[in-house]
Amino acid sequence: MTINYFAFLSFVFVTTFTPGPNNISSASMGVLYGFRKTWNYRLGIATGFVFVMLLCGAISTTLQSVFPAFETALHYIGAAYILWLAYETLRTSYTFEEGDQTLMGFTRGLLLQVLNPKVIIYGLALYSTFLLSVTDNLFYTIISAIFLAAVALSSTSVWALFGSAIRNYLKNPKVRQFVNLALALLLVYTAVELSGILA
Repeated sequence: MTINYFAFLSFVFVTTFTPGPNNISSASMGVLYGFRKTWNYRLGIATGFVFVMLLCGAISTTLQSVFPAFETALHYIGAAYILWLAYETLRTSYTFEEGDQTLMGFTRGLLLQVLNPKVIIYGLALYSTFLLSVTDNLFYTIISAIFLAAVALSSTSVWALFGSAIRNYLKNPKVRQFVNLALALLLVYTAVELSGILA
């Protein structure tokens, strides 16, 4: 399978940089404790991300080996999941509570990934569709997992550094609607490409 890099990268960056447990908690702690004090937590997130992505790659390889006919179905399931993400993106408010956030460390960041259904579903969607062709090669699977973790680290770092500014800027309803619509449309494009209905 040839990877559509634009669709793949659109999905990765939109999904990773939009609000979720990783970004919201990093932003909140960044506002309260400063960028540098959140480093261990963000590093824990990235480390956990690598492990979860490797696990998702292994699961996808197993599914493909045992049930090769599922590949087409997985494309439709992945496309449906991305369309749901597009819908959720349209509704994103970019809000978080500052008062209840305590400073967390490496272990909490790592455990958040292992217990985060969004990350697990994201990994399974990626490795069962866009990255299915690399899952039979351990080296490429490791490289892809490290790349995805690096994107996640970049995302949490941006949110930790600029979380307050992002939140304040996106309080403007018109700006928020425009940003959400643009991101949602990218996800819809990704879902259409993944499904292959226009091929």
